[in-house]
Amino acid sequence: MRGVYDYACGISAVDVLFERERLNAVHILVERGRAAIIDTGSANGVERVLQALAEKGVAPEQVDYVILTHVHLDHAGGAGQLMARCPNATLTVHPRGARHMIDPSRLLAATVAVYGEQATRRLYGEVLPVPAGRVRETPEGAAVSLAGRELAFLDAPGHARHHVLVRDAGSGSIFVGDSFGLSYRELDRDGMQFSFPTTSPAQFDPPALQRTIDRIVALGPKALYVTHFGQLRDLERLAGDLHRLIEAHVEIAERHRGDGAERGPQLRQAITRLVLAEGKRQRWKLPESELRGVFALDIELNAQGLEAWLDTTARNNAR
Repeated sequence: MRGVYDYACGISAVDVLFERERLNAVHILVERGRAAIIDTGSANGVERVLQALAEKGVAPEQVDYVILTHVHLDHAGGAGQLMARCPNATLTVHPRGARHMIDPSRLLAATVAVYGEQATRRLYGEVLPVPAGRVRETPEGAAVSLAGRELAFLDAPGHARHHVLVRDAGSGSIFVGDSFGLSYRELDRDGMQFSFPTTSPAQFDPPALQRTIDRIVALGPKALYVTHFGQLRDLERLAGDLHRLIEAHVEIAERHRGDGAERGPQLRQAITRLVLAEGKRQRWKLPESELRGVFALDIELNAQGLEAWLDTTARNNAR
């Protein structure tokens, strides 16, 4: 099947073709004929995930877990559809996100507020609820066993308060969702990978995200798996870039804190300049027009996330 990337230790990334190729990966982990699906993509990608499993000889009945790093719909929108198709699976999710999987109405309303109703339907398809009895909350220290292979959960705030890391004892790697940024394969140069932070709304917390990144590196994983997109190595170098770029985003936000109605457009322009400057710094090979296209959605979401962070900090300082 085209768009499936197989790594060691039974780990694969399935490109669910969310908006474009190699933007959104659903990771599957197969151990002795049993499977876990880590993040789901949107409902539109469910058939591709099941097809990838079938080609590995895994039936829907052999899926034991659907694991969410967090409940943003590009990671969790397909959860209800997958759970309906995988009758023996348990859904795992951070305690703060569980209610949104059982009743996704508020999550959908928040997404519509960002994208609009028509775009939300197009991007995410039909988002189904998950029965409460099939949902398992995974706070810090929780763990599950996939055919004897331990998957442990660690709290990972910064990108969202409902974010977890999934530490895989079988491979010595960690599934990090969005906590280690965006790493698009189009940017790879001479075998080097690059990461850029995602500050999407509405719970961006710069100090918490910096601490989460440091924690990930301190755990000494052999590799990381990010949803956008796939396997990462050379983690200390990438962490350094992320720390620097998170600080740059904060500086941009503070610079435009008092811009009133013009704040949103000013933030988008400043983040676009940051992307282009990073492209020159890292010698990415894409021309400027293509680079703008690759990051178009992220520039918009990062700007919205910075606006939400500025509003939150203003409210907190006013108390």
